[in-house]
Amino acid sequence: MITSQNTMRHLLKSLFATTSLALAMFASSANADEAADIGKLLRGGQTAEALQKVDAALASKPKDAQMRFLRGLILTEMNKSAEAITVFTKLTDDYPELPEPYNNLAVLYAATGQYDKARAALEMAIRTNPTYGTAHENLGDVYAKLASQSYDKALQLDSGNATAKLKLTLVKNLVGNTTGGTNPKNNPAPATAVTAAAQAKPSQVAAKADPEPAKAENPPAKAKPVAAAAPVQDKDEDDVMRAVDKWAKAWSNQETDSYLAHYAKDFQTPKGESRKAWAEERRSRIEGKGRINVKVESAKVSVDGNSATVKFRQIYTSDRLTANSRKVLVMTKQDGKWLIKQERAGS
Repeated sequence: MITSQNTMRHLLKSLFATTSLALAMFASSANADEAADIGKLLRGGQTAEALQKVDAALASKPKDAQMRFLRGLILTEMNKSAEAITVFTKLTDDYPELPEPYNNLAVLYAATGQYDKARAALEMAIRTNPTYGTAHENLGDVYAKLASQSYDKALQLDSGNATAKLKLTLVKNLVGNTTGGTNPKNNPAPATAVTAAAQAKPSQVAAKADPEPAKAENPPAKAKPVAAAAPVQDKDEDDVMRAVDKWAKAWSNQETDSYLAHYAKDFQTPKGESRKAWAEERRSRIEGKGRINVKVESAKVSVDGNSATVKFRQIYTSDRLTANSRKVLVMTKQDGKWLIKQERAGS
């Protein structure tokens, strides 16, 4: 979630996900094709070109809400947070009924540790749209961070406070272990999220399990041992997760051939393009991009014969951006290997 400059970039990229939502919300305010072109440049990391196009559009239509929103996203991608905050603040003044600018303000505030401002902005987003799920989730993360700070302070004042230690551990586990996937609305970009609070390692309290219960001298005849043998289903789930971890590692190491080999022959490309075109696009997005790191966290695996579904949070970090998003992989077992048949945003 949000503690360091590194984690901050989770949030900054998460703003990028709202591009599609912004296009829908502000569709009547600008030429859709022009906005789509700018969005494509932004997704491709061509921020300077995108900003140039936005500024050109705003020169003739300075009040255009869609272009102003896109300008805020671009400035965020360029790490010009102060300017982005100015853009989104002005949008909330001019369009107080729209929740997205408030949400993006919250992301930027949280990235710099201004959690009270982030909370206030998210509450405004929810007030304008009570069904805005992203803002509700983000507000929960901000509250978790605020709680973490309070428990930290309590421990500074009383290091022997076992209750505060336990609560701090629970909060850090709750927030720190929550990681990526993709937009539930099938947006290929990661879902907007104020993902931040505690990336810190869990407190030692977490390692202290409850005392082992006393063993009964005459246990019931049908009592089963606590540590039961793992069923075949568990082995399949482990095999699926090993395949997913290797996929993420190949991606992180920019070993493109190995990365692509994790996809099944009948992989359903996201846009219906040919497998060759999709592979070439992925290769261009991975190779020569400097540092890349992909983490898979909070994974849930369900196996049904030779098919499996893996839902998880994906944390993607590169020199250019960081994204924390939800993702779903539909896996299939072919020739003894678990391969990716479908990859989509979702939860």
